[in-house]
Amino acid sequence: MEWNAVALLILVALFALWKLDFIATLLNLKALSPDLPKEFTDVFDAERYAQSQAYTRESARFEIIHSTFSLTTLLIFWVLGGFGWLDGLSRSLVAGEIPAGLVFLGLLFVGHTLLHLPFSIYDTFVIEEKFGFNKTTPKTFVIDQIKGLVLAAVIGLPLAAGILWIFTHVQHAWLWAWGFFVAFQLFLTWLAPTLILPLFNKFTPMADGPLLRAIHAMAEKCGFPLAEISVMDGSKRSTKANAFFTGFGKTKKIALYDTLIEEQTQDELVAVLAHEIGHFKLRHIVQRLVVSVLQACALFFLLGLVIDGGKFSHELFAAFGVTKISAHVGLVLFGLLFAPASRLLGIASAAWSRKHEFEADAYAAKATGQPESLVTALKKLSAKNLSNLTPHPFRVFLDYSHPPVLTRIDALRSL
Repeated sequence: MEWNAVALLILVALFALWKLDFIATLLNLKALSPDLPKEFTDVFDAERYAQSQAYTRESARFEIIHSTFSLTTLLIFWVLGGFGWLDGLSRSLVAGEIPAGLVFLGLLFVGHTLLHLPFSIYDTFVIEEKFGFNKTTPKTFVIDQIKGLVLAAVIGLPLAAGILWIFTHVQHAWLWAWGFFVAFQLFLTWLAPTLILPLFNKFTPMADGPLLRAIHAMAEKCGFPLAEISVMDGSKRSTKANAFFTGFGKTKKIALYDTLIEEQTQDELVAVLAHEIGHFKLRHIVQRLVVSVLQACALFFLLGLVIDGGKFSHELFAAFGVTKISAHVGLVLFGLLFAPASRLLGIASAAWSRKHEFEADAYAAKATGQPESLVTALKKLSAKNLSNLTPHPFRVFLDYSHPPVLTRIDALRSL
C-alpha cells in the first residue's frame, strides 16, 4: 500500500467517524437519569426502569466494543495489503473480470459475516437473553444465518454481476448502472412482502373480529386501499413488539407483531395502524423512495469517477495496495472513501424521518380523534422494549429515525 494523500484522508475520516460515535455513546450514558419521568409511572415501576437503564448501558458497551473491533480489523486488513491480496486470489481462482469480481465480493462478504458472527451470537444469546427478550433458539439462529447467506447469493450476485458487466462493457456506465440498480431495487421492494419476508417469518391474515373490523373502519375513513392486515410471529425470535408497512401496489401490507397485539388494547392498535396509514397518505414512502433513487444516481456518478482510470483512481487503488483498477474493487473502496459523506447523509435522513414520524403521529391523532390512545400505545411499547427514555440530544441528532418517545408524547398532547 502507498501512504498518499488519499490514504491519509480516508484514515483520518474513519477515526473521526469512530470517535464521533464513541462520544455520542458516552454522552448518551451520561444522560441516563435515575429519576423515572412522571409521564411513564403508569407503565414503568422502579425495577422495570432500572432494567431499561441497565439494558442501555449493556448495549452501549457492546456497541463500543463492536465498533472498535470493526475499525481494527479493517485497518489490519488494509495495512497488511488484504485488498490487493484478495483481488489477486480472486483472479487466480477464476478467469474473466466479472467472475473474478464476483469471487472478490463474495469472499469479502463471507469473511465479514464470519468475523462479526460471534457478536451477533453474543447480542442474541447473552444480552437479549439477559433482559428477557430473546426467543430465538440455536436452531432458528443457524437457519436464519443460512437463509441470509443463500438470499445474499441469490439476490446479491445477479445484482453485482449486472453492475460489473455494465461498468466493463457500456459507455456512460454510471447512468446505466444506476438505472439497473433502481429497477432491481423496485423489483425487490415489490417482491419482499410475498416472497422474501415469509422466508423468515410467518404472516397470518388477521382473523375476523372486532379488531379487524375496527381497523377496516379506520382504513375506510382514511381512504386507504387496505389489501391485507397480517399478524407476524415476532415472538418466534423476540418479545419486542412493533408494526410496519412494506411493499407497494397490490403487494403492500401492514404487519403487526403478535407480541404487539398481546399488549395493546383495540383503540391503541387502531391508533398504531392509523400512524402507519399516515405514512402512506402523507406520501412519506414515495418521498423517501424518490430521494433514495436520486441519491443512488449521485453515488453511481461518483463511483464512475472513482474507477475511470484517472489520477485519482490510481491514487485510491495505490492507497489500498491494489495494482489493477477494476469495478469490483472500486465498489468497496468507494464505500470507504464515501463513509464521511454517507454519515452526513444519514444524519439528514434521520432528521427527515423524525419529521415524518411527528407528521404521522398527528395524522393518527386526527384520524382516530383519540390522541391519548397513541400516547398510551407508545408508552407501552417503550416499557415492553426497555427503551431509553432520556437519550442525549446528540445521539438523537446522529442516529434516531424516530423522535424520543417523550418528545412524541409532548407533541401529541399539544395538538
